[in-house]
Amino acid sequence: MDLNGVGLLGAIVIGGLAGWLAERFMRSNMGLLMNIILGIVGAAALNFVLKLAGIYTGTGLLVYLIVGFIGACLLIAIARMVRR
Repeated sequence: MDLNGVGLLGAIVIGGLAGWLAERFMRSNMGLLMNIILGIVGAAALNFVLKLAGIYTGTGLLVYLIVGFIGACLLIAIARMVRR
């Protein structure tokens, strides 16, 4: 799992914030643990997809937050499509 140079603790904190922001933006109701999971998995998944496409996102806290937010929003949208 690529953590963009933020470390495991940073990934948990920033992933939680990214998941919470995505939860608010997408108007869903998840919970703290799910927010952390969505943020971390969303960032890792989107980084993987972007690297396959040849796009390098860089490293750092802000980059991880932005990629985690976008990835978590995509995961929420995919979950909504699957449930319907």
